[in-house]
Amino acid sequence: MTENNFRSGFVALIGRPNVGKSTLLNYVVGQKVAIMSDVAQTTRNKIQGIYTSKDAQIVFIDTPGVHKPMTKLGDFMERSTLSALDEVDAVLFVVSANEKKGPGDDFIIERLKQVHQPIYLVVNKIDLVHPNDLPKIVAQYKEALDFKGIIPVSALQGNNVNQLINELVTELPEGPQYYPAEQISDHPERFVIAEMIREKVFQLTRQEVPHSVAIDVTSVKRENEDTVHISANIVVERPGQKGIIIGKKGSMLKKIGQLARHDIENLLGDHVYLQLWVKVVPGWRDKAAMLKDYGYRNTDY
Repeated sequence: MTENNFRSGFVALIGRPNVGKSTLLNYVVGQKVAIMSDVAQTTRNKIQGIYTSKDAQIVFIDTPGVHKPMTKLGDFMERSTLSALDEVDAVLFVVSANEKKGPGDDFIIERLKQVHQPIYLVVNKIDLVHPNDLPKIVAQYKEALDFKGIIPVSALQGNNVNQLINELVTELPEGPQYYPAEQISDHPERFVIAEMIREKVFQLTRQEVPHSVAIDVTSVKRENEDTVHISANIVVERPGQKGIIIGKKGSMLKKIGQLARHDIENLLGDHVYLQLWVKVVPGWRDKAAMLKDYGYRNTDY
């Protein structure tokens, strides 16, 4: 492929919560850009991961899992997902091999019927089912929509992910390289830092503090050549949740900080001094101004 026919484009990932969209995105770009958790609804913004090879660049938009909105935050997530489908060159509809097709999938399929771009069915988590069961799993979706291609993958183990990338590249239009080859996300560092802290809150507190958490990174300052000082508030809705996050004698907060600091150091390539506080803001998810304060701006993501 000569330099003149370099291919590039934007690809949206859509699917029900917990089908492995973030895991797939992280595998493709080779680094963590989307947070992963087995708590549904972890991804809140359209996270862009960038895959670049010598002859192509794909900018992936990982949309929040589709669900019925219950709050203003839920509303934002829903609009965020649907708007992404109108901005791309192709769509990956990601489903889970170990779950039956459900009402959430039907809802997405109805929306996808209005999309003119090529749609690929990506059947993820094939490592969790017997290969003989795959045709039956695929058949549930095949009748509902005319897919450009159907690719079974394991995002966790990397099975068939290269095949998926190759199929996308052949379909992308010729175009420029939008981002430098080494760049893997277009999000500001503060956003990614906040996501890494939020991931640790999800992992360690499980169901106790589900979606009532936002991270407000208040400062990122370089102390010297190899040390960065970061301060952030973990924002919750109720005093009880604050107690859970702080833990006995501050043990939970310390653990969240240690794990997040490790990921942030990998991201920045520097020593990180991370200070965390927990702040109670009742009903923040239903207050439009606060959603903006905590990073949920349509124009940004």
